[in-house]
Amino acid sequence: MGLDALARLKPLLGSLLAALFVAAAAIVAALLAPGSPAAAQSANAHCGTETGDTSSAGWTSHEQLKRQLAQIERASGGRVGVEVVGHSNRGREIFAATVGSGDQVALITSEIHGNEKTGTEALLSMLRYLGSSDSARAREIRENITLVAMPKMNPDAAELDRRGNDMSWQEVVERFPQLAGARPAWNYYTGRLQNDDYSQRPGFDVNRDFNPDLDYVPRPQDFPGSSSRPGWYITPEAQAVRDVYRDLLDRFGRVDVFVDLHHQGPCYRVGDEDGDYVTLSLSAQFVPDPRTPEGARYAEYADRYDFDFSRQLNVAAYDALQAMGSSPFKNVTLYPQGLDLPGTALGSFALNGSGTVLFEVRGQTWTYGQKQKGQLTRAVETGLYGILQSVADGSVREIDPERYHEIPQTAR
Repeated sequence: MGLDALARLKPLLGSLLAALFVAAAAIVAALLAPGSPAAAQSANAHCGTETGDTSSAGWTSHEQLKRQLAQIERASGGRVGVEVVGHSNRGREIFAATVGSGDQVALITSEIHGNEKTGTEALLSMLRYLGSSDSARAREIRENITLVAMPKMNPDAAELDRRGNDMSWQEVVERFPQLAGARPAWNYYTGRLQNDDYSQRPGFDVNRDFNPDLDYVPRPQDFPGSSSRPGWYITPEAQAVRDVYRDLLDRFGRVDVFVDLHHQGPCYRVGDEDGDYVTLSLSAQFVPDPRTPEGARYAEYADRYDFDFSRQLNVAAYDALQAMGSSPFKNVTLYPQGLDLPGTALGSFALNGSGTVLFEVRGQTWTYGQKQKGQLTRAVETGLYGILQSVADGSVREIDPERYHEIPQTAR
């Protein structure tokens, strides 16, 4: 093409570029208009496409956990006590840290799934604060609650940055010879799951290995089981949590509160498909009420089950998050209801009389960057303090449990 032709095209090209620029600006403006989903959502939330550190490297490792717990114990001047309460299948320590001397008991666990890590960060932060602070809030919690935290209770899975532990069915049979010839448990991973290859290192979903009978011994006729049947305490990680829970029952007569800290998918929305992305979801319900026809098979636990208290605890967490007054902390929903999962820690312990709270935080380790990591960890802490403070000052019992059903639903 000659120079004269290029000269004649130059004004036309300029007009075209200007028009494209205006159109692009209009699209961006529409997306960012007040009330639009894009405007409501923080810039670092892209449903798995975030840039930055999206590996497990930015989270507390098992070795770092040991060092941090030891440091917290020393700095607390005796307020925090740390014990090794078990070992994972690969021999890593499972810790329980206790702070407070109140007659109300709260047990909180994190990383039962090893790629769900914000709970561990939140528990370490809370232990530092409650162990060292002389604030009125910290004193009130310590004086009224015995808090037992089990951060990273599935350390093998945490080190592999995956959901399941590191344990073969053959190892289970070696520990429980009566299971020779039984079909492997239904929650045994041997293939590919999400980003993980269990064909090389099989393992179990530990959060399906609990049983409301705290003295249960595995029986071959109970395998392979199903999601709606109790678990078996075949994994050392579930055994460690069960043993801590049972010890607290022996010492105090009850475990008032049990909270399990989890993660869910990164792209759920509040209310409907146009709502903000969910920061975390809460739930009080993991098995049908034993006093109803749907829960009749749990009738032996009916005198202990306290759904109203579980609902009050969930509302206390919700209210604390709403009081933060801004996104992402207000983006809280109710996890799907109607569950029948007696093999979960939450289902088993609810049947044993504990008020139970599920935290399902947005995303796993590969779906968010460092900024969102900090926001989500803070959201977990905020909800947990809402629970602990309301238990410590007694206000939780004044909450109308029916408010639980006013928490917005999750759009999936």
